[in-house]
Amino acid sequence: MTTRSATARAGKAGEPGSGDAGPPRGPARRDAEATKAAILRAVRHLLARHAQADITLKAVADRAGVSAPLILKYFGNKDTLFAQVMSFEEDAAALLDAPLADLGRHMVRHVLVSQTEQGADPVLRIVFAPLHGEQGDILRTNFRTQVVDRLAGRLGGPDAGLRAELAVGALLGLGVMFGIARGAEVRAADIDDLVARYGPLVQAQLTP
Repeated sequence: MTTRSATARAGKAGEPGSGDAGPPRGPARRDAEATKAAILRAVRHLLARHAQADITLKAVADRAGVSAPLILKYFGNKDTLFAQVMSFEEDAAALLDAPLADLGRHMVRHVLVSQTEQGADPVLRIVFAPLHGEQGDILRTNFRTQVVDRLAGRLGGPDAGLRAELAVGALLGLGVMFGIARGAEVRAADIDDLVARYGPLVQAQLTP
């Protein structure tokens, strides 16, 4: 009987509680990361259109296609969730990921593609900083250090800080027209055409 029991237990390797590690957990981890990313994209989208106080977890959940309890499971509470989108670090890395000579066009394309394909502009949420109280101050500080100062650090020549602010200001204007004012002509235009028209305007501040 002892032998049969041992054999039976050995035959159930992989079942819960059997001591087997089970199947690889990689896919589950990837699914969790994808879900977290979708939640953060939803918050960024809403934060670029509403005051933080007016955004509910239900609105975030609906936008992300998840449940509110799942958001709490991953982020703990609303404050922790919103604190994560006060950083521009990852957005700035993607926004500035091009050689300086082609950076203006890259930045314009990145803003347009982010809005059309991901529903979230990488920098537009700074426009709503005045609505977010103390969190707005954090948003401004992060925007300055992580976006504008980082861009200025790449520019040669005089007035690098001013030129960086003007370049980013041009991007914000495009983002407002496309995503908030929803200009009919801009939204109907081909992205390549917009990049060709608007990219040189931004590039003029980067390499005058």
